[in-house]
Amino acid sequence: MKAVVGSDPKDRPSLHSSAAVSYAIVKVGGKQYRVEEGDSILVDRMSANEGDKVDLEPLLFADGDKSVLDGKGVKIQAVVAGHEKGKKIHGLKFKPKRGYKRRYGARAHLTRLEISSIKAGARRSSSKAAKESDEDGS
Repeated sequence: MKAVVGSDPKDRPSLHSSAAVSYAIVKVGGKQYRVEEGDSILVDRMSANEGDKVDLEPLLFADGDKSVLDGKGVKIQAVVAGHEKGKKIHGLKFKPKRGYKRRYGARAHLTRLEISSIKAGARRSSSKAAKESDEDGS
């Protein structure tokens, strides 16, 4: 019997190996995206200008096989690479025997983001946070 190359599960890279990279799940415009540092993602149009730096809302951070954290204490920055238009969608309305025909087309307005940095800072302890809130007078 001939063995197929790459069919052995031991040959495939595991998600739990040291080769696994860190990634984050971010929320942009009501949608969620899986990003790594250096990635480029296409999101719904943002009001930021080209070249601006924007902070993205992290939902989850996974650092290889070490840990999976919620988004607290994680900072994700992206640079607006440009504004684009999506693929054109053609539509047609037609009702037979009534002479009714309508054609329409639409293109989505999109923004391309380049993920510049993903930083997982140390979480502040609850005692430090409590001291700061007491100093603020709240």
